[in-house]
Amino acid sequence: MQAKIEISINGDKKSVATECLADALIELGYSDDGFAVAVNGEFVPRPSYGEFVLSERDEIDVVAPIAGG
Repeated sequence: MQAKIEISINGDKKSVATECLADALIELGYSDDGFAVAVNGEFVPRPSYGEFVLSERDEIDVVAPIAGG
């Protein structure tokens, strides 16, 4: 059994059972593709989600685009 890691997502502390960003997003309920992700203030391109390795206490921001005019 894999140990959980503690992260922060949009300011809320969470535990996830994976170090893979893509899997963590799915575990946390982010299954659609209408959002962008930054880890520790750095934008992560969508094609890199599956390769991006999370670390203990990473700060993840998930943001959805806002329509305006």
